Amino acid sequence: MSNLSATASQIRRDIVRMVHAVQSGHPGGSLGCTDFMTVLYFEIMKHNTDFKMDGVDEDLFFLSNGHISPLMYSVLARAGYFDVAELNSFRKINSRLQGHPTTHDHLPGIRMASGSLGQGLSVAIGAALTKKLNGDSHLVYSLHGDGELQEGQNWEAIMFAPHNKVDNLIATIDYNGQQIDGSTDKVLSLGNLKAKFEAFNWVVLEMNGNEITEVVSTLQHAKTLTGKGHPICILMKTEMGKGIDFMEGSHEWHGIAPNDEQLAKALAQLPETLGDY
Repeated sequence: MSNLSATASQIRRDIVRMVHAVQSGHPGGSLGCTDFMTVLYFEIMKHNTDFKMDGVDEDLFFLSNGHISPLMYSVLARAGYFDVAELNSFRKINSRLQGHPTTHDHLPGIRMASGSLGQGLSVAIGAALTKKLNGDSHLVYSLHGDGELQEGQNWEAIMFAPHNKVDNLIATIDYNGQQIDGSTDKVLSLGNLKAKFEAFNWVVLEMNGNEITEVVSTLQHAKTLTGKGHPICILMKTEMGKGIDFMEGSHEWHGIAPNDEQLAKALAQLPETLGDY
């Protein structure tokens, strides 16, 4: 677990440095989901850094809340999909590392464009069904923001998956209760998400997404529940801005970049463990 914690610390450093360098991006949700993504890519998923878009004979991941692209890019680079030095190009003209992930630049590890929210679950379900049709026993994972569930398309997908026994899918919801305009309760209340998913015949697990040991054990447990006729949903409680004290829990850091002084304060709280890019 210490290796995972060290990797997560470096990824958080990457996130704030990337966003600061161009004074643009979304650090809050990226920092909150760092522990989950670190565990997924460095402990749980069976994936191949020799990237092929068809994803045959490997686990697949789809990022639906694409604004947390700094996290996605850092994880992919640190996992070996492309050179870590390319993180320097984040959000710059002609970069493959756009503000929201795209597929037309053929960046290894990116399987869908996710600038428009609410579409990732539908794509993940399609990929999961493809694996079942092809007799591929590997799993499909996806990550979604809680505010994203205010998009109606999600609920069609949530209804579709159990009806069609898409039981090789593990969808995780970043349940931080914050979105760009404030708390989800104030913008458009999601109600009891656990009861809603269960009413649609999903198996629902809950976890603290900022406790690495709990993330590992919950994802391992989720894997044991696949192949039994129901899709799996993990409601993941996180703190927006996790790891940086002045960012934690505030929706204000959803989409703004730290200034020079704030960057220095942030980096002082995050040990450099793998070497900065």
